[in-house]
Amino acid sequence: MATNVDQPANTMLRRDGELERLLPRVASGDRIALKNLYERTAAKLYGICLRVVGDEAEAQDVLQDTFTTVWTKAGRFDPVKASAITWLSVLARNRAIDRVRARRAPAASLDDAEEVPSDSPSQLDVLERDEDAARLKNCLDELDERARSMIRTAFFDGASYPELARREGVPLSTMKSLIRRGLMRLRGCLER
Repeated sequence: MATNVDQPANTMLRRDGELERLLPRVASGDRIALKNLYERTAAKLYGICLRVVGDEAEAQDVLQDTFTTVWTKAGRFDPVKASAITWLSVLARNRAIDRVRARRAPAASLDDAEEVPSDSPSQLDVLERDEDAARLKNCLDELDERARSMIRTAFFDGASYPELARREGVPLSTMKSLIRRGLMRLRGCLER
């Protein structure tokens, strides 16, 4: 499939929910779907990995780890919770952060493992996080469609304000105002 280089990357990635249709196929073991998913998302995910780890070779390793994880965990993707590109971006970012943490962590013996506290969240933390996510979703749903879409694209998909302004055909100052007003309404809702 040929892509238009003038078209914003997120638009190419979200064409008609294509990524959302590929992930269930990957979950069922479809290697062609994984290849298609890789071709459509690798550049964006590599950019995320490179920003976090700061080294090209290491970013390539993290990208490979990310797609290995996608292969084994694609069945966990839930389109109700996030778009496919958001889910993939978070997965890549987390793999890259794990790589940076591993780089900083001193090597320890297995005997020391007994003394290391678990980094996994407690059940209370998981419950609170789920409640916070539900509140955020409900508050986002209270916003008008345009503000909700721009906030999601800016904060969940990583689009910059200038990108959004170009995509929507509005001045940058208008885009900033739209998002700022939406965020103020969102904060008011979350503080209730």
